[in-house]
Amino acid sequence: MTKSHSPACDRNRDPILAVLRDYFSDSRHVLEIGSGTGQHAAYFASQLPQLTWQASDREENLASIRAWLDEAALPNTPPPLPLDVNGQWPDEKFDAVFSANTLHIMAWAEVEQLFARLPHVTNIGATLIIYGPFKDNGRHSSESNAAFDQSLQARGSHMGIRNAEAVDVLAKRVGFVLIDDVAMPANNRCRIWRRISE
Repeated sequence: MTKSHSPACDRNRDPILAVLRDYFSDSRHVLEIGSGTGQHAAYFASQLPQLTWQASDREENLASIRAWLDEAALPNTPPPLPLDVNGQWPDEKFDAVFSANTLHIMAWAEVEQLFARLPHVTNIGATLIIYGPFKDNGRHSSESNAAFDQSLQARGSHMGIRNAEAVDVLAKRVGFVLIDDVAMPANNRCRIWRRISE
């Protein structure tokens, strides 16, 4: 299979990398949830060789991820894992978790499930970084985000840009506290939590 390609991944990879360099500096084993095309996994693993970058996604997306990782031929990218938030999760423990542009395409129940399962795959002290658009108290940060939210809901009623406060509640419930919220290009954000308790 040929590699899938997302122009957005090319545009956002360097701003995200700058955040990963800061907040994954003491990490060694990263689980990426929803690796999509596989572009981010190949790029970040090449730029952060101290990290073992474990890509994962639903089964139907794994072929493209494998193609990107096979082409990169890096020593720090094990084969991608099948991961559906409602199904089987890895048995390994990770000290970092990353996910980009996933929360707004999942149903809210799936977002809840993602956070509920995080304690299963992380240790105390683990860092969680989620990239994408967020609302604050139900308000969009830009007209373009409002339009994007409408387009998502037209594609599927289960989709939508999530309220940052509601996501923070899910994180806190499983021992993660927000430690930073970094503004990114195109009205996106990197929100960063650290696991401080069971």
